[in-house]
Amino acid sequence: MSEQPGQTGRTEAPVDPDGPEDRLRRFATIWSRAVFPATAAPLTRVEFEERLLPLARLLSGALHARPFDTAPATEAGHALVAADCTDPEALSRTLGVIDAYLVLYCGTEPAARCTEQSAEESRARCARLQHALAAGYAHALRERTLAEQEAVARAALAARGAAAEALHATQARFHAVFEGAAIGIGIADLDGNVLEVNDTLTEMFGGLEHHVRSRNVSEWVHPEDTPRVWRLYDELVRGEREHFRVEKAFYRNDGTVLWTNLTLSLLRDHEGAPQYQLALMEDTTERRLLNLRLRYEATHDALTGLPNRTLFFERLEKTLSAGDDTRFGLCYLDLDGFKAINDSLGHSSGDRLLVEVADRLQSCATAPGEMVARLGGDEFVALTTGPATASGVSELASRILGALAAPIRLEGREFTVRGSIGIVEGPAAGRSAAEVLRSADITMYRAKAAGGNRFEVADPEADARAITRHGLTTSLPTALERGEFFIEYQPLVDLDDGTVHGAEALVRWAHPQHGVLGPDRFIPLAEHTGLIVPLGRWVLEQSVRQARFWQQELPEGAFGGPLRINVNLSPTQLHHPGLVADTVEVLERIGLPPGSLCLEVTESALIGADEDLLKPLRQLAEMGVDIALDDFGTGYSNLANLRRLPVSVLKLDRSFTQGMQQHPADPVDLKIVEGIVSLAHSLELAVTVEGVETGAQAEQLRKIGCDTAQGWYYARPGPPERLHTLSLADAV
Repeated sequence: MSEQPGQTGRTEAPVDPDGPEDRLRRFATIWSRAVFPATAAPLTRVEFEERLLPLARLLSGALHARPFDTAPATEAGHALVAADCTDPEALSRTLGVIDAYLVLYCGTEPAARCTEQSAEESRARCARLQHALAAGYAHALRERTLAEQEAVARAALAARGAAAEALHATQARFHAVFEGAAIGIGIADLDGNVLEVNDTLTEMFGGLEHHVRSRNVSEWVHPEDTPRVWRLYDELVRGEREHFRVEKAFYRNDGTVLWTNLTLSLLRDHEGAPQYQLALMEDTTERRLLNLRLRYEATHDALTGLPNRTLFFERLEKTLSAGDDTRFGLCYLDLDGFKAINDSLGHSSGDRLLVEVADRLQSCATAPGEMVARLGGDEFVALTTGPATASGVSELASRILGALAAPIRLEGREFTVRGSIGIVEGPAAGRSAAEVLRSADITMYRAKAAGGNRFEVADPEADARAITRHGLTTSLPTALERGEFFIEYQPLVDLDDGTVHGAEALVRWAHPQHGVLGPDRFIPLAEHTGLIVPLGRWVLEQSVRQARFWQQELPEGAFGGPLRINVNLSPTQLHHPGLVADTVEVLERIGLPPGSLCLEVTESALIGADEDLLKPLRQLAEMGVDIALDDFGTGYSNLANLRRLPVSVLKLDRSFTQGMQQHPADPVDLKIVEGIVSLAHSLELAVTVEGVETGAQAEQLRKIGCDTAQGWYYARPGPPERLHTLSLADAV
């Protein structure tokens, strides 16, 4: 080709716009991308490229060095191994990159040097650099391999030494544990032959090793072993389970019993086949004896030695759950008058008496299926089971009463002990222990109420009444707080003109379960619990408030005069020190005149009353409050005593009017009532008659001279708003 003007006559290489450093980095990038997949270095590719950049610079420098030296390439080979590029693929790829790209990216030099080095020389140098790098790489890899092999050998030697030391230490520890353990350890083969035992196990069995080592496991059967123990053992020696734990008894050579917590484990060989059995035994004999002692103390009465409430309930519950065909009989005994003996002679003598009673009861219950227990205090129970408990339990109760009949001598004196027994007998099915004991307790109190020294058989109806009574007693305190009480009023009618003279307040209980209850159902319970005082105060306040309302709100003359309110007082209220103060406070706060209040007291409550009891009534009478003697004629008081009682009204009991229902009326009843009325009027006492149910009765009572009357003939007790609507003319 002809030369153009201005040209030098030789071909110029194209000028690369990048500098040498940029070309060097491009070479390092190509190198890292080729080798990175074959390296084990924990680096990212970019980090790996930065690590190859100095090596690329070494190769580039060696390519152009004068004089030419391949040592940098050898150093680069060492560096590749140090960089964890030990995979053969890494060396192959490195040599390929150097061959293809080292001259291309690192061969260009400034113009002054370009004339001195030809392309052929660069290629030759590149080839020698590849050989040097491969040699350095191989040498470094060999040195590294040798070093690793030496380290492995040293580690293996150290491991063998450590293993030997560990084995020796393990054997020493095992021997120390085996011989010094506080629990017995034994090893046997799968046939049950004992191979090794430690000293503790030998001592547990009596101290003679040959008596243990020469034994077979099958010889250690004990009567108290459960079938489960030997079933677990068979499963273990067959390799079906690895271990089990049981409580087991063994016989020692001297015949005594050794109780242990036994843990039996299976030992396998290196292939997993069953080889030995390992037994670990903890001596629990003393602990078991202690537990038995504690169990006995927890289930027996400390004073009498009889079973206590806990053990009795266990036995009773077991009996009641035995099945439909099981029958039982239960005697619940309470000593009569024991408190008086205990208080007079002291608790020490009372305890000796209880011990004697317990011995006698124990002698009465010796047949199979019979037991006696002490529930506490002077309460005992006797239980019998069997097919003939209907007659057997009665015979047992008779034996008990007979055993108690013989006098007991204490401190030089003889005491006759009596008892009341409640009997419950029947099939066990469908009953709970608590229900049975409650029924027996209720029945025992019936026997005590009948005079004691006898037994009574449980009656479901009587039990139901007693349970209801108990339920009412327990719910009484909250009934007043919940507002369950209310008052009905029965009018008192003047027999002369038929006008309403007043009304008697009668409290009722609106019970949530039993409905409306009359005072005869709950007043005795309120007396017994002491609730009668707050209940009576509430009745007094409500009645006085109602009377004040009638006087203020009803038309004048609606009742023919000032209306009076009659409120009943119980014996407990009479003895309450705040009776007078409470009554005065209520009257003054509500504003009812004392003359409008009449307090009714039963005749029986004042029989034999002394001046201390009569003093509050006298104070109230002096204030103007009327005192009525209620249910007159039912007691046994001397009529002459009426002169000393602060009463102004006699209320004849309804029993006097019952004879007047006949036609003609019983003349004897008429004479009695006539005499009482005459006596009362002579003492300036008004007479009120209860229970008037017919017009004939009312007319006869009017002729006799009675002042007021009340009864269903006029009106039944009802709400206060009905009182002013009564009309005597309508009734007649």
